[in-house]
Amino acid sequence: MCNLYSMSKGQQAILELAGAMRDATGNLPMLPGIFPDYAAPIVRTGADDVRELAMARWGMPSPAMALQGKKVDRGVTNVRNTASPHWRRWLVPAARCLVPFTSFSEPGLNAEGKSEPVWFALDENRPLAFFAGIWTGWTSTRKVAEGEVTCDLFAFLTTEPNAEVATIHPKAMPVILTEEQDVETWLAEPWSEASLLQRPLKDGALRIVALGTKSDGGDGSDRAPTVSLALR
Repeated sequence: MCNLYSMSKGQQAILELAGAMRDATGNLPMLPGIFPDYAAPIVRTGADDVRELAMARWGMPSPAMALQGKKVDRGVTNVRNTASPHWRRWLVPAARCLVPFTSFSEPGLNAEGKSEPVWFALDENRPLAFFAGIWTGWTSTRKVAEGEVTCDLFAFLTTEPNAEVATIHPKAMPVILTEEQDVETWLAEPWSEASLLQRPLKDGALRIVALGTKSDGGDGSDRAPTVSLALR
């Protein structure tokens, strides 16, 4: 599953691509390495029906069964089973969002059999695109030291992998939206239509752009030397 991604474009680029009218993120920095429970930008429909760019923490509330005997809820970053009653409540248009990214990572194995990140993007220039996400406001304890907090949370949907991702991670890939009509469908249409977007990106649409790094700034300066990867 994808538990690491990068967003290396400015907020104005996100606003323009998403057709958002309001920016609630403040001074948004480049985010070359976004990990679970990090704050990251999402695009959602606000309470006044205005499309906005906002910040949320990565990791939706966990199902109750997964929390039995635990003091904290670290959240669920990737959502696959949209038929689950736990997730169905957040599949309505008001709870859907776009998660902007420029590249994402899946765990690969190098020639020595050690796990190393493999970074995928639409091409070497890492153009901006969106994961199909969901979000909610929630009160929970995410870290013992932090205590109970109320904050906005998000995750994104996954699906079966396309040809490029399957060579590294054969179980799943994020649901990626690259077409304007798909963005509009995801944010506004009934689930009967939006659910059709839970599908892999077409084969040939992704490139491996970096190997072995915990972040992807997009300029090559943080890129590790090319290594041989063992296919899973």
